[in-house]
Amino acid sequence: MKNQKKNSGFFNQVYDVARQIPFGRVTSYGAIAKYLGTSQSARVVGWAMNDSHQSTEYIPAHRVVNRKGLLTGKHHFGNSNTMKQLLENEGIKVEDDQIINFEKYFWDPSREL
Repeated sequence: MKNQKKNSGFFNQVYDVARQIPFGRVTSYGAIAKYLGTSQSARVVGWAMNDSHQSTEYIPAHRVVNRKGLLTGKHHFGNSNTMKQLLENEGIKVEDDQIINFEKYFWDPSREL
């Protein structure tokens, strides 16, 4: 139970950052971890994004991808095309589960917040 509470606090910090990712932009698990001062916890940020689907509040988890722009979390959206569709609805082109021109759309919370 203690770890769950500890993760809950960290997960909420991750969600706070994710909610600030602008429409039409993406960030990475590692960029969020670095911003939160835990650069080695990118995987835990991924767990938070997966768990975000249980939240009653909107968390734009589709805007968080791996460091190369790959949609590694796509299977957690119920349908493997949902994440791609959500990103494309925001004007981000995705091909073979990878964001085209990733650097153009990348939002770095360490610089932007």
